[in-house]
Amino acid sequence: MFNFSSWHTAGLWYHDNLTRHAAEALLLSNGRDGSYLLRKSNEREDLYSLSVRGKDSVKHFHVEHTGTSFKFGFNEFSSLRELVMHFANQPLIGSETGTLIVLKHPYPRQVEEPSIYESVRVHTAMQTGRTESDLVPNAPSLGTKEGYLIKQGKIVKSWKTRWFTLHRNELKYFKDQTATEPIRALDLTECSAVQFDYSQERVNCFCLVFPLRTYYLCAKTGIEADEWIKILRWKLVIKSNL
Repeated sequence: MFNFSSWHTAGLWYHDNLTRHAAEALLLSNGRDGSYLLRKSNEREDLYSLSVRGKDSVKHFHVEHTGTSFKFGFNEFSSLRELVMHFANQPLIGSETGTLIVLKHPYPRQVEEPSIYESVRVHTAMQTGRTESDLVPNAPSLGTKEGYLIKQGKIVKSWKTRWFTLHRNELKYFKDQTATEPIRALDLTECSAVQFDYSQERVNCFCLVFPLRTYYLCAKTGIEADEWIKILRWKLVIKSNL
């Protein structure tokens, strides 16, 4: 079997033990159009799967390693680098809207996944027997979080409890858990830092630094604050590696 991890280029985006549905959860939750990764196929020893995100779905393609080349459909390439370069310019798949998708963003292997990653493995394993159309909408639970936090106002520096939801690269906060429309949605791709904050007269506080404003938030416990900080920082690491 070809040792992908020893080959520099492939090693960056080869995920050895990733399942089909965990790959979908990973790419849908944290990737973007054109994000891709390579993983081992369960069908044959010489077969691998290229998982690619296009819009809000993930497609999977077989890549066969012959020992000297890589077969992809009717195409054959001398290396994975050549395969990626080819499909970085040649459309690979078309979404339902007709938009052509190319390989743009390798999903890095060496990213420390948060502990919630294991829950996705368990979640997807329990879905055995369901159809793909049933599974995919439920799979993107990776990298999401929700809960109450106390937020400092922008002008009037009073503190109010708000309901926060984190999904993909968007952090929303609502008046409470029953509200349907968010007060604001924060784009984490514009966030430069997430860190504990000790400048406020409150405990368990942290802040999110944006170009035009720094948001100050407090959790009920230090453990909860630490969980928010870890997953938000992980989003920033994903952003910088894609």
